[in-house]
Amino acid sequence: METALTRRQLVAWRTAIFTIFLIMGVGFASWASRLPAVKNDLGINDLQVGVLLFVSGVTSIAGLSLANVIVARWGARRGMFATIITFALGVVVAGAGVEFLQSYVVAAIGLGLMGLGMSATDVMMNVEAAAVEQAFERTLMPLFHAFFSLGTVAGAGLGVAMAALGIGVGWHLGAAGLLVAVAGLLSLRAVPVRESMHDDPATSITRRERLAEVLAVWRDPRTYAIGAIMLGMAFAEGSANDWLTIAMVDGHDQTEAVGAIALTVFSVAMTTFRVLGGPLVDRIGRVWSLRILSIAAGVGLVMFILAPNLPIAFIGIALWGAGASLGFPLGMSAAADDPRKAAASVSAAATIGYLAFLCGPPILGWISHEIGILPTLWIIVALIAMSGLASGAAKPIAGSKVGAGHAHH
Repeated sequence: METALTRRQLVAWRTAIFTIFLIMGVGFASWASRLPAVKNDLGINDLQVGVLLFVSGVTSIAGLSLANVIVARWGARRGMFATIITFALGVVVAGAGVEFLQSYVVAAIGLGLMGLGMSATDVMMNVEAAAVEQAFERTLMPLFHAFFSLGTVAGAGLGVAMAALGIGVGWHLGAAGLLVAVAGLLSLRAVPVRESMHDDPATSITRRERLAEVLAVWRDPRTYAIGAIMLGMAFAEGSANDWLTIAMVDGHDQTEAVGAIALTVFSVAMTTFRVLGGPLVDRIGRVWSLRILSIAAGVGLVMFILAPNLPIAFIGIALWGAGASLGFPLGMSAAADDPRKAAASVSAAATIGYLAFLCGPPILGWISHEIGILPTLWIIVALIAMSGLASGAAKPIAGSKVGAGHAHH
C-alpha cells in the first residue's frame, strides 16, 4: 500500500535525488580532469590510458545489467546505498593506486569499481527521478540531468584548481570519494520507501515474478523505439565531448584554445536547455519537443561541418548542443511512464544509450582515421535524423502524469 507523501517529504525527496545527480557528476569529473597527472604518475602512454578507460567501460555495462537485478531484489533506494559506496570506493582506490602505490593494476581495479558503481547508480537515480517527476506531475528529468552536468563542471573546475595548486591525485580523489559517499548516504535518508519500487520487503510479489518483469521489457517494441531516440542523441552528445575539440583543430584548422572554447559553448548550450527544458516539454509535449530539438541538432551539426568561418561554426555548435540536450533525459522519462515497469524499462533504455556513449567515440575514431573527422560527423547527422523519426515512441502512455503537454488548456 502506497502512502501519500506530504509536500515537505516530496520536496526532500526531490532535493535528495538532485544531490545524488550532482555528486555523481562531481565524482566522475574529478577523475577525468586528472588524466594528465594519472598518465604522468603511472608513467603510461595513451594506449595504456585507453585500456584503463576500457576497463571502466566494460564494468559500466556490467553495472547496467546488475542494476536491474538489484532493483528487482532490493529496490532502488536500498540498492543505491551499495552502488554509491562502490563508486566512492572506486574513486578513492583509483587515486591511491595512481599516487601512493603507483600501481597500474590498483588504478584499474579502482576504475572497474567506479564504472560498476556509476552505471548501476545511474539507472537507479533515473528511476527515482522519474518517480519524483510523476509525483510532482511536471517534467523534471531534464533538470535532474542538468544537475549532473553542473556536477561535471564543478568537478572539472576543482580538478583544474587541484592541479594548479600541485595537490596530488591521491589526496584529491580521496577527498572526492569521501564527499560522494557522505553526501550520497545522507541524501538517501530522504528517499521514501515505496512498494512500487520494490523497496518494501513485505510486498506480495515474489522475486521470480520481479525478474520476469525485468526480462519482459526486452520483448516490448516501445523499449527499442525509445532506445533509438536515445541512441541518436547519445551519439550526438558523446561525439561532441570526445571529438569536438579535435574537429576544431584538425577539421577547421583552429588552435587548441579555440577547440576548448568550442566544447565550452556546446556544454553551456546543453546545460542551459536542460535547465529550461521541463517547462517547454510541459507546454508542447514530449514528442514535439524531441522532434524540434532533433531538427535543431541536425541543422547545427551540418552548419558546423560546412562552416566557412568561425561565427557560423559557433552558431552550429550552440544549436547542436541545445538540440542534443533533451534526448537522453526525455528517453529516460518515457521509459519510466509505467511505474511498475519503470526500473526494468529505464535500465533497458539506459543500456542502449550507454552502449552508444561507450562504443561511439572509438568507432568514430576508427572511421575518422580513414576519411577525416569532418566527413565522419555526417554519420551523427544520420543518427540524429533517426532519433527524430523515432520521437513518436516517447508519447506518454495512458495514466502517465507527465510529458503530454498542455498547450491547448
